[in-house]
Order: sequence, then C-alpha cells, then structure tokens
Amino acid sequence: MKTLAGTSLESHSVDVDGPVHYVDYGGPADAPLLVAVHGLGGSHLNWAAVAPHLVTRSRLVAVDLLGHGRTPAAHRTPDIDGHVALLAGFVAEVADRPVILVGNSLGGLVAALCATAVPERVAGLVLVDPALPTECPGMVHPRVFLNFVLCSLPGAGERYLTARRNRTTAEQTVRRVLGVTCVDPGRVPADVVDAHIALTEERDRAAADRAYLTSARSLSWTMARSGPTLARIDALDLPVLHLHGARDLLVSLAAARRMAEGRDRWRLDVARDIGHAPMLETPMWTALRIDAWLDGDGAAAWAAAAGSADPAPSVS
Repeated sequence: MKTLAGTSLESHSVDVDGPVHYVDYGGPADAPLLVAVHGLGGSHLNWAAVAPHLVTRSRLVAVDLLGHGRTPAAHRTPDIDGHVALLAGFVAEVADRPVILVGNSLGGLVAALCATAVPERVAGLVLVDPALPTECPGMVHPRVFLNFVLCSLPGAGERYLTARRNRTTAEQTVRRVLGVTCVDPGRVPADVVDAHIALTEERDRAAADRAYLTSARSLSWTMARSGPTLARIDALDLPVLHLHGARDLLVSLAAARRMAEGRDRWRLDVARDIGHAPMLETPMWTALRIDAWLDGDGAAAWAAAAGSADPAPSVS
C-alpha cells in the first residue's frame, strides 16, 4: 500500500473483457461508494489531491479508462463507447448497490453516458468540468482548439504526438498538461505532481498516445454531432452536481451554464479563478461542495448508494 497526499492508495485490477486497473483511496467501510473517472490523458492520480477530503465520509475508488493509467487498451477500443462499456462493467464488478459516479472532463461525459446505459447502477452524478456537447459550446482557447484539430487529422495527429513525445520528458509532459488545465499549477500538491511524473515515466508513452488519439477523435466526433448525446443526457432522471472552474480553457463556463439551464435536478457550482481540474487545483473547495450536495440536493443519491440496511459495497 502506498500513501499520497495524506491518504492510502491500494492498487487493484478486475476483469472487464480484459484487465482494468483502479485504486481504492479508502473511506468508511459502510459509506456510499464514489467511483471517480479521469479525463482525456489522465489517470487515477487525478483524484489524489481531493481523496483525503472525500474519504472522511465516503468510500472512493478511481478507475483508469482504456489505454490510460495502468489499464491497457489490449484488444479493446479506447473510444467513448469503449470507455462507457468499461465503466458500466467496472461498476457491476465492484459494487452491489448503486454508486455515485464522479467524472472530470472526458470522464464526466463517460460517467453521464454510463448513467444512461445502466441507470439501475448509478444513484447520482458529480460532473467536474465535464466535456458535454451543447448546441453552442462557447469559446475554446486557440491552443486547445489547435491541439484537437491536429489530433483529428489522420496521419497528422500521429506525427504531431510523436514529435511532441520525442522532444519532451515525462516531467515536461506533466507540467505542460497542468499548465493548460490549471490557472496556477503551483496549487497542486507537490507529491501529487511527482506521482504523475513517475507514472508517466513508467508507461509506454507511444501506446498512451495511441489511446489518447482514439479517445480525442471519438470525443471530437461526439461534440460535433451533439444531438444524439444530448438526447441521452436529457433523459437522465437522477440528481447531478456540476462543478466548474470559471477560468476553464477547455470547456467554457458559458457552455456549463447552458447545460444546467432548465434541468431541475442539476446543480451548478462555480469555482472562481480555477481552471479545468478543480479536484487538483482546489481540492478542499471540491470536497466541500460534494459533501454539501450529498447533504442537500444529492441526499437521495446518498441514501440509494448507502443501501441503508445492506452491507457495504464489496471492493476487491
């Protein structure tokens, strides 16, 4: 067992048509289970900073999506459908009652679509700067837009990522990502940054880039054809907490506000002077908002995930 940011990390694997890696951050044995899902290019470590604050009252596990972290793509396809299938299968493996899905960026989209695919297994959603399609997405930072355009082009995307990989170290890669996703990367705990660097050094970066490209292209296609996905999200009938950084460069605050409009069970909370990853940049704010929601609008999700008289979720 390792410790990070003041909490334990127990590493596990389950079989969902192949190995799926996840980390159990701990929490009370009889508490509701929060299943955390990272964004594009991320991993279970994206939740390390917020974990110590959440596990005082909730059980927290963080899964690695296909081709991310320590979950290999293997014969599986790391597109949106592949990630949703993995998450649905993972929840069925680790929990004997509904869970609360917590997803950031791409992971927010995957969590929302998983809730529409297996509604009986999901009690509520916490979406942290989710990459959800809207009819009018709002302004995107030119640097981010250029990255997605290059990645979407067959051949050009592969050459772009290969050149970038060859000229940057693991540490430079992590700090570049934090520079885009955070207003002030210095707010991220140093040991959490070091853990991200160590994992990046450990991984097959070429394989990680291949999974990144497949995921990014699938995400771009989903965003471009927003209608079918929006229809599925509109059909959600469960409480949703939407946390969003006011200075997010990847998903605009305007888009987040449009998503929350007219949805009675959808609560939007905005973090001032924060970027795309509040759980890393302002973990205490993130945890306090989640706990307050579980006591208020999300109380029904808490009760369903708690299972009252049933035994605790079996995370193996």
